[in-house]
Amino acid sequence: MQDIKAIAEDIITREGGYVDDPDDPGGVTKYGVTLATLRRLGLDLTGDGQVDRRDVASVSRSQAVDLFIRHFFDKPRISALPEVLQPSVFDMYVNAGDNAVRILQRLLATMGYEVVVDGRIGPQTASAARAAAEIGRTSLRDAYGVARRNYYFRIADRRPASRKYARTRKGGKGGWILRAEAFVSPRYHLSPAEFQARVAEWGQG
Repeated sequence: MQDIKAIAEDIITREGGYVDDPDDPGGVTKYGVTLATLRRLGLDLTGDGQVDRRDVASVSRSQAVDLFIRHFFDKPRISALPEVLQPSVFDMYVNAGDNAVRILQRLLATMGYEVVVDGRIGPQTASAARAAAEIGRTSLRDAYGVARRNYYFRIADRRPASRKYARTRKGGKGGWILRAEAFVSPRYHLSPAEFQARVAEWGQG
């Protein structure tokens, strides 16, 4: 597995720089660090007694790396999972919080493991994930990546404003789908025709 700092750097590259998109439920972000995250952690980076957009704008790349490792990898105990899962779960945790763990827990439950879907990595979830990895490391990684992709599709199904993250203006795979498939073996990537069939009900735009 890659060094954890290198994984965090890759996440930041995928997240991009300062973004203030009104359609994004996460609100204003920089390098994937949201205003809500800074407020939750009480990080007044500008030292003006307030945590606001200026603090988001002042986040440095190195600060984002440190924040992600501390609060989105170490704190949720992602290191307790099999190494083959850690990059994808870490990436998803930055993108979707504890839903990253819930996706894994639901997947493990469908595989027959007894896990509580609570968004927390405890002994039960870690043990089930390790057992599943022993049966098929690559298969588990691919299954989780596909589950991530389906999670994004379901959001876009329910929320038209979010469809631009799953499908580009030209009709191809959007950032969400490419992000999920970055952790999936090529044979499980959707072909252009399969992708178009999946999003056909969204119509144009």
